[in-house]
Amino acid sequence: MKILVLHGPNLNLFGRREPRIYGTTTLAEINTRIGQLAHELGVEVATLQSNHEGALIDFLHQHIDDAQGALVNPAGLTQHGVPLHDAIKAMPFPVIQVHLSNIAAREAWRSHSIISPAVKGTVQGLGPQSYLAALRALVEIVRAAALILPPFHGHPYKRLTIAIGGGR
Repeated sequence: MKILVLHGPNLNLFGRREPRIYGTTTLAEINTRIGQLAHELGVEVATLQSNHEGALIDFLHQHIDDAQGALVNPAGLTQHGVPLHDAIKAMPFPVIQVHLSNIAAREAWRSHSIISPAVKGTVQGLGPQSYLAALRALVEIVRAAALILPPFHGHPYKRLTIAIGGGR
C-alpha cells in the first residue's frame, strides 16, 4: 500500500516559523516519524513539500494509479486552493486533511477550509501527532475498504452479498 503525504506552502519552515503555534519540530523530523510509523504499519509513503500548488497537484496526478490514499496539509491553500480541492476530488482514493494547529481556534478566516468538502476527514490541533493519527486512520480506512466488494454492475447500491455460515 502506498500513501502520499503532501505538505503545502511554507511548511518547509516548520521548527522555525511561529514556534508558539506550530512547535519546534522540523519538517524533516515529521517526515522521519511518518516513515517510522509507515514501516510499523507495513505501508510505503511518498512525501512532497512544495510552495507551489501546481507541484502538489502534479504529485497527486502522478500517483493517481499507484497510491491508495493521501495525507494533505494544504497550509495556506486551505482557504484558497480551488485547483487543489478539485485535484483531491478527482482522486480514486481517500484523502485526509492534516493541520498541526487547530484552525478552528485561530483567526476566523483560517477556520474556513475549502479543502474540507473534498476530503474524507480532517485531523488537526495535535501538533506533529496530527500526521501520525491521520496516517493510522487512513491505513485502517484503506484496509477496511479492501474488504468491501466493488459496486455490482456499476451501481453503488447494488452489491453482491455473500453469506458465510449455515444460517438460512
